[in-house]
Amino acid sequence: MKRLLTLLTLMLLAAGLQAQDGPQLYNMSFDTWSKTSGAWNPYPAEPAHGQKVWDTANHGLSILGINGTVPEYKHVAVPGEGKAAAKIVSKKVVWAFVAGNLFAGRFGRVVKLSGAELYFGVPFTARPKSLSGYLHYIPKPVDFAQEPFLDQMGKPDIGGIEVLLADWDQPYHIITNYEKFIDVTTDPHIIGMGELKLTKNTGGYIHFEIPIKYRSGKTPKYVVITAASSWNGADFTGGSGSTLYLDELQFNY
Repeated sequence: MKRLLTLLTLMLLAAGLQAQDGPQLYNMSFDTWSKTSGAWNPYPAEPAHGQKVWDTANHGLSILGINGTVPEYKHVAVPGEGKAAAKIVSKKVVWAFVAGNLFAGRFGRVVKLSGAELYFGVPFTARPKSLSGYLHYIPKPVDFAQEPFLDQMGKPDIGGIEVLLADWDQPYHIITNYEKFIDVTTDPHIIGMGELKLTKNTGGYIHFEIPIKYRSGKTPKYVVITAASSWNGADFTGGSGSTLYLDELQFNY
């Protein structure tokens, strides 16, 4: 009997350990980068299947010799050989304000110089409990604003991270000149979501964890993770120089 109880205990422990394990996305540590036509990319130069997970607006900005998201090799959350972090910076360009961004999905093309065609989401069928990692946020005063955020001028910028799980049949497609980002309050395909808004300087790297709240028991088909140094950047509002360092993400089960 004692031996049987010991065996059952070991089986339960093993099941518990397995429950903590689950699929992750490629390059959630942001250690792997490449550069093409002046644009920094958070994936290898010749990505294999499943390795082109993250993208940025750099493909459009690099035409002007600008990158809003770049690798950071010195200021990292976990030091070591080959380690890097993502450095996400908001910038004011000639005609507009551009929030530094990083997202799971694909940048399509520049549209009419002031917008972009974007595909949000990569295939993912698990149901993690949370998304965690390390971040360092340095907000600057908002120096560029448009309606409905004109009252934000001069106030500290706001950064943020959002995670969405959805059962779309394909990545969520938008052209920013004409369409807004996913409306999580009305989109019936959103299965789970979580967000973290950053309102002050963290003074260095901090560990964060974003709980994912589920609306149904459905199985996701896609996951979207977005990080921005200026939360209202899609509405051309934010502070030039606001910076978000992001490192060592992981899903927790």
